[in-house]
Amino acid sequence: MHYWLMKSEPDTFSIDDLQVRPNQTEHWDGVRNYQARNMMRDEMKLGDLVFFYHSNCDEPGIVGIAKVVKEGYPDFTAFDPDDKHFDPKSNADKPTWIMVDVQFVKKLSRTISLKELKLKTELADLALIRRGNRLSIMPVTEAQWQFILALE
Repeated sequence: MHYWLMKSEPDTFSIDDLQVRPNQTEHWDGVRNYQARNMMRDEMKLGDLVFFYHSNCDEPGIVGIAKVVKEGYPDFTAFDPDDKHFDPKSNADKPTWIMVDVQFVKKLSRTISLKELKLKTELADLALIRRGNRLSIMPVTEAQWQFILALE
């Protein structure tokens, strides 16, 4: 099993939005970074666990847990000219962009803020904390996962 952190702006798609979707499941679309795409395509597997992270908000941080319930497949939003994630260079025969489906597992009892995470020397190697890392999807080690869960 692998562990991940996936960022979403709560005004766009929040942990609460995921919780109220049918089957508490939604596709994770709109990723337009090749490194993040490659992780979804090549490394994310059925059953992997995900920290759901709210970004670009008053208190950025980890707010919940989801799991991967469908492995990488073509991001159909790239083919729709009316969608904000449309990419005219992507085509259905050889899709450029990939998405996975995630399912709600739980909402944390509190937000574990970025500020708090940065204070923990045990998380110095967490990709989220590394300077210049702006990826919306990043791996989390099992040790980091367990340490963060214990903060709740």
